[in-house]
Amino acid sequence: MKFVERLQNLPEEKRKIIFWLIVIIIGLGLLFWWGRITKIRIKSFEPEKFGEELRLPQFEEELEGLQKLETPEISEEELKELEETIKEEQE
Repeated sequence: MKFVERLQNLPEEKRKIIFWLIVIIIGLGLLFWWGRITKIRIKSFEPEKFGEELRLPQFEEELEGLQKLETPEISEEELKELEETIKEEQE
């Protein structure tokens, strides 16, 4: 408690310096910890298991089950009529 009281009695400028030093030290510690964890995860990364976790084959099976879109067949006569109708509306 005496330590806290001494901090409270310091000038504001010194309290700000102490505060920012503590923030920087904690930030650097977290950055170091995050870097180590990331390094470990990258080393233990296995692409084969990654694909299994995504369940890509199951996704492909679901896609195959979806209804396929079919384009309607238009005869040449219908196509010519459609072109003429478009030309008429443009004029």
